[in-house]
Amino acid sequence: MKMPIYLQEPPEILITPEGVRTDGRGPHDLRPIKMTVGVLNRADGSAYVEWGGNRILAAVYGPREVHPKHLTLPDRALVRCRYNMAPFSTEERKRPGPDRRSIELSKVIREALLPAIFVDKYPGTVIDIFVEIIRSDAGTRCAGTTAASLALADAGIAMRGLVTALAVGRVGDWIVMDPNHDEDMYGDVDVPVAFLMEDKEITLLQLDGPLTEDEFNEALDLAMKGADLVYEMQKEALRRPYLVVERSVAGRES
Repeated sequence: MKMPIYLQEPPEILITPEGVRTDGRGPHDLRPIKMTVGVLNRADGSAYVEWGGNRILAAVYGPREVHPKHLTLPDRALVRCRYNMAPFSTEERKRPGPDRRSIELSKVIREALLPAIFVDKYPGTVIDIFVEIIRSDAGTRCAGTTAASLALADAGIAMRGLVTALAVGRVGDWIVMDPNHDEDMYGDVDVPVAFLMEDKEITLLQLDGPLTEDEFNEALDLAMKGADLVYEMQKEALRRPYLVVERSVAGRES
């Protein structure tokens, strides 16, 4: 897929009166999304997600022995998460290593995923989650959370269900789904949301900018509709490897 090219200066119009956005989408359309699991042989679980121009790799290791030992929790698993942006992931080279934003988003993603994990089934162990942003194109916390949830499922971690995340926002008079780079940079409001899909439980809700009560309710409803679409893609990504094996076995037997 051809990478989008963004202007250095803000576009004159982020969304037309008819609801056409800078990338040609309507206000309630998702960017193109592709998901694959099992991409890293040495990880216990992994996933690769392309979401718009985002390229995200998630890996899960564990449950395994805790190091250092003093961090061990005797009654449940310790869940750790590291979000990291590659130096080449943005238009301007990012300084390598953790920064304030990476530390914050590591915590945000961990707390969005934690309600889904049956941590009491793995006492005295650690589950490590790594989210690597190979290319950044707006909405990396949500795409990263979604990828990490897939990696946890691929690792066979006991979970209440998948966590699905996406952002909605306000651009002018429009509530829009899945803000793009221009809207993320120059839009009015950004609302990242994550859901534990089986229970429709919200595990992440952040608000950057002002919304009326009606606008907030509209944004939350739109986020739920978008999450339903992404959730189906997650389930399909998890089923795909087994369908390949099933077809292979059926081919040998026929």
